[in-house]
Amino acid sequence: MSPILHVVFGPSGAGKSTYARELARRTPAVHFSIDDWMARLFSADMPDPLEFEWMMDRVARCEAQIWSTAAATIAAGTSVVLDLGLMRRSDRARVAEIARVVELPIQFHHVTAPREVRRARVLERNEVKGETFAIVVTPQMFDFMDGVYEAPDAAELAGCIVSESD
Repeated sequence: MSPILHVVFGPSGAGKSTYARELARRTPAVHFSIDDWMARLFSADMPDPLEFEWMMDRVARCEAQIWSTAAATIAAGTSVVLDLGLMRRSDRARVAEIARVVELPIQFHHVTAPREVRRARVLERNEVKGETFAIVVTPQMFDFMDGVYEAPDAAELAGCIVSESD
């Protein structure tokens, strides 16, 4: 069986990290999480208050390294699960185009939940600091990310595996 690029996306607090970890375990695949990379590499240096440009510069660096490592993993014959956020349609289209150009089988997974459930999960994750905790997401950060998120339209969802929780 040839390796597959699994791409998990959805709004903040939807359960993407939990879903991606479980998908990687049962596939099997190597899981790459932008939150894990950002926390490990940059959380100690994070400015307070958080600066958007500072964050996006480091996200871009992490994504570039994740792509490089994921490509090598796939070339070695192992599937990959990417949990990069991909908040905007253009981000997801870019990933789909990269996969198309390199002729890589791709499967999108959309994970979602109602806003009030997602917000409560994020606040709980901040307190519990369990397996999917990477960094504290303040209510202001949640609201910002929720405003940036672009939900998929019907055409984009047509090719997705959808997981919705409540």
